[in-house]
Amino acid sequence: MKKQQLYLKFYLFLFLSIWIAGCSSSSDPTPTPQGNKYLVSSTLITNLTKTQIITNANVFFGSDPTLNLFIQAVVKSDLKVYKVIYKTKNADNTDIQASGLLVIPSTTEAMPLISYQHGTQTDETFAPSYFNLKSTDTQGVSLISSNNFIISCPDYIGYGVSKNLEHPYQHRESLAQSSLDMTRASIEFLKQEKTSWNNKLMLTGYSEGGFATMALMKKIEQQFPTEFSLTATTCGAGGYNLSAFVKTILNETTQGVSEYNNYYAWVLRTYNKIYGLNRQMNVYLKEPYATSLQNNGINASLPGSFNLLVTDSFKKGINDGTDTPFINAIKDNDTFDWKPSSPLQLYHGSADKLIFYSNSESTYNAMIARGATNVELKKIEGKDHIGSIQDYLLGTFTFFSSKR
Repeated sequence: MKKQQLYLKFYLFLFLSIWIAGCSSSSDPTPTPQGNKYLVSSTLITNLTKTQIITNANVFFGSDPTLNLFIQAVVKSDLKVYKVIYKTKNADNTDIQASGLLVIPSTTEAMPLISYQHGTQTDETFAPSYFNLKSTDTQGVSLISSNNFIISCPDYIGYGVSKNLEHPYQHRESLAQSSLDMTRASIEFLKQEKTSWNNKLMLTGYSEGGFATMALMKKIEQQFPTEFSLTATTCGAGGYNLSAFVKTILNETTQGVSEYNNYYAWVLRTYNKIYGLNRQMNVYLKEPYATSLQNNGINASLPGSFNLLVTDSFKKGINDGTDTPFINAIKDNDTFDWKPSSPLQLYHGSADKLIFYSNSESTYNAMIARGATNVELKKIEGKDHIGSIQDYLLGTFTFFSSKR
């Protein structure tokens, strides 16, 4: 979910294997034309030349001769980088404005649009629309886009211009809606600027981003099947089968890492609020963990196996089905049991101790049982949550390259 410093270093080697063969400025926000429904404004963050992209990447990733060679081989086009503000809905269905990043190569080549849903982010200043040069997402997205992919990156609610709102962590509907509306706003901008977009849309994300991507894909296919030409989707290591996953972490020994437990507890806090349960944290967690969570949020100290941190009464209510309000909240966020029609690849490490492999396996089995024919399960043998990222990235961009 996190560990972003490790994530995008793998982009370097990824692109070398796939594509070897083949001055900053800013402006005031440009208001949307009246014909646009979602786009509120766009601000040019920077123009990046190919030389600047290469220099930034070399500084960030280090002066390794192999990496330097790779970077020069990948970069094909200059970039225009925009912050986009757009209209969307919050978890309570109220109208709000959110933000995201849109990166466009300077080329006449017709390009696909990738919607990239980022993983768990605990530092607001690293949200995509800040285009923070210290962010691995910033450097990775720049490299990818310079290979002639348009990339749209929603900040999500709770980051960027909506930072005063709580982030609805692992909430299916609001992640899908904010990502969908960012995609719509990006397309409005592309049409407004007469950008060479080939009308193909691709979706991808890992961890929370994998969950968000699955939710987005499902929403597009089931509610807006004719609005987009959805060409390819990859989801990496997401918690799709939440009903089963929650029972597992409540009843079995987990990794015991406080950071991991904070992510699990973040889900508890999110659903507790969004679904109007409004319980004290000591309903869910034993002391002193409940107080630490109540006072410190994502920075709480929660060491030990998660099943030993939760209260017996909460565990019992989930296991015997009597805690109907929380069980229904979990079910509302399941994204595994449906039939996709466009191509989908699921990537997951068999040794993932944060978001267990069973999430992707059960998702694949459920989709096949419903008659899906375009779903592939990419089991990454023996690798954990972080270690699987290289395989996910390599597979994703091989897949997207074949569909571009």
